[in-house]
Amino acid sequence: MRIISGSYRGKKILEPKDTKTRPLKDLTKESIFNIINHSNKFKVQLTGAKVLDLFSGVGSFGIECLSRGANKVIFAENYTGVLPVLKKNLINLRCTNSYEILEKDIYKENTLLMLSEVFEIIFLDPPYKDKNLEKIFETIVKGNILEKNGIVILHRHKKEKDPILPKFKIVEQKQYGISKINFISILS
Repeated sequence: MRIISGSYRGKKILEPKDTKTRPLKDLTKESIFNIINHSNKFKVQLTGAKVLDLFSGVGSFGIECLSRGANKVIFAENYTGVLPVLKKNLINLRCTNSYEILEKDIYKENTLLMLSEVFEIIFLDPPYKDKNLEKIFETIVKGNILEKNGIVILHRHKKEKDPILPKFKIVEQKQYGISKINFISILS
């Protein structure tokens, strides 16, 4: 797995040694960034953006954002089996001031509410079997952590039927192999 584009293009991203973590495939990742850059259904600029990478795993999405000019990425991951790999991937970039690692359970109510930033992009890549996403969407609204014109990108299994809260709408959906990507915005 490698960084696809930007200032860190071609650098290798270390992968987890266990099977509990499901890294984002390069084709899917590249497609997500093409949609971010070219979609007329939402207006998000990656350059200078603040990004929240939830369930970040080895960090491939957030690292790609840094490579492509994001101002700051917060990686949220608390699985001890993958945290050392995430940290090593970030250390290998040698950019110490443009990211933070949040080693906490994001389902605990105060975890996301304690963030002082507002994000243009929130990437949500939970385990496929995770059924608690409604709580995360409620916290996004309650904590007002998504910019007015921001986007939530949700990576799920193609058969998963996740409830989307009434305050949100799916503006674009794509399917890649066994996974689907939903681009979700807050209703005005």
